[in-house]
Amino acid sequence: MTLLRRFITTAAALRSTFSLHRVSLSSISPAADSLFQISLDVSASPSLISSYNRPGQYLQLCLPHINRSTLLAIASPPSLADSHGVFEFLVKSVSGSTAEMLCELKEGDVVELSHAIGNGFEIEEIRTCQTVLIFATGSGISPIRSLIETGFNADEKPDVRLYFGAKNLNRMAYQDRFKVWESSGVRIVPVLSQPHDSWTGERGFVQDAFSRAKKIYNPHSTGAVLCGHRQMAEEITSALVSNGVSSRKILKNI
Repeated sequence: MTLLRRFITTAAALRSTFSLHRVSLSSISPAADSLFQISLDVSASPSLISSYNRPGQYLQLCLPHINRSTLLAIASPPSLADSHGVFEFLVKSVSGSTAEMLCELKEGDVVELSHAIGNGFEIEEIRTCQTVLIFATGSGISPIRSLIETGFNADEKPDVRLYFGAKNLNRMAYQDRFKVWESSGVRIVPVLSQPHDSWTGERGFVQDAFSRAKKIYNPHSTGAVLCGHRQMAEEITSALVSNGVSSRKILKNI
């Protein structure tokens, strides 16, 4: 079964299994080309807030006026829901998709959410690792943002790298957060597959950039987190395991 079909099947099962909470859209703004940051007010749904307790969890979002639904990873850390009653999402607008219809909504419009589901990232598996390698592509940076802003003692580790792939800088979300992330101990390595001529950083795909760097000092104290294109995740996982990294320390949210 393909990843897309698995997602569709899961969404259908969720709709018939879980009760849904009506919440309103509090803000929507461009995050990059074809990407939007969407904030939902969940302050009136304490059980919804408490269901989100680990970065990497996702939920089902339904558009009740057209009976369409989609699965979305939560981009904001659980602490933001606890303190401000808000869930934030990074949504890619794809023509004809439910996501595109979501991105066309206005402030105050109502959507429905399931409780947060999934195990998220098993942070405990990498908390003692000295090297943590994070890989994200496109909107896959969404749950990675939650991971970084929740924290995993990155500032106490000698080597924490985020390889973040996008077509070009116009397609790369969260650039305004890079300085904060780096101050927490995460070194950002942007990788562009179709950069402008003036780009002097890494080119190609994140797996290519990692292959060129090839710095795993001790595989037994190395962990990784992956979110994005399936081919990237498979190639990176294969490379890490072949270098001696335990598959238990290679985290994915799906």
